[in-house]
Amino acid sequence: MPRVWDKFLSEQDKAHLAIVGEGRKVGWGTRPALLLIDNYRGVVGYEREDLLEAAKTNKSAVGLAGWRALEAQRKLLAVGRELDLPIIHITGMAEGNMPGWGYCVSHPEQRGVLRGPVPMRAAEYAIVDEVAPTEHEFTLAKVAPSAFWGTPLIALLNFLDVDTLVVGGESTSGCVRASVVDAASYRFRVVIAEECVYDRHEACHAINLFDMNQKYADVLPLQEVLHHLQSAHAVPLASAANEVLRCR
Repeated sequence: MPRVWDKFLSEQDKAHLAIVGEGRKVGWGTRPALLLIDNYRGVVGYEREDLLEAAKTNKSAVGLAGWRALEAQRKLLAVGRELDLPIIHITGMAEGNMPGWGYCVSHPEQRGVLRGPVPMRAAEYAIVDEVAPTEHEFTLAKVAPSAFWGTPLIALLNFLDVDTLVVGGESTSGCVRASVVDAASYRFRVVIAEECVYDRHEACHAINLFDMNQKYADVLPLQEVLHHLQSAHAVPLASAANEVLRCR
């Protein structure tokens, strides 16, 4: 089956894969949850624009790739909600004067002297309406690329007894990758729904998916992910997730 990264691989890369195979297969556990990362307005924008057009007014824009991924995520969310799976949304922290990693990296002159307030972008960190959380879903704010760093995500997943994370969001090469690597480090199984992740640059998107598929996760077509989740394999989690949410 053709993969999104095929056109970016060299002949040597392909020859090597022919010898060693496509990397380890992670597989599914029995208790999946959805983890949707950084679907916020500051990168998606307010209207559908081509990347080059959107970048003229917003350097963080992801263009049409983001809108296509949101459509795919809506399908993933519909199935996740139908099965009552735990659904966790991640966005940037926009309160408390806590500087994010991006601000710190781009303002080294503030090291050791920073005394708030830090410019915040509350409106930009709002999760877009297309995939907005419901009242029964979880939302966590982060200040680093990984959804795990400095957040209670690991505690939440442990409490929910989750063993598999189905990941969507942006950027494939940045916060998605950082979160996937940390999730694998914490010994979770990770499945990336290919059409549900997005990035600004095609090469970065494709090669990072290739690399994560080789080492940390299974990168699967959305339809395959949905088929699995709708099977009996995911059913035992539904009642447990409902019980946890009723206690909130």
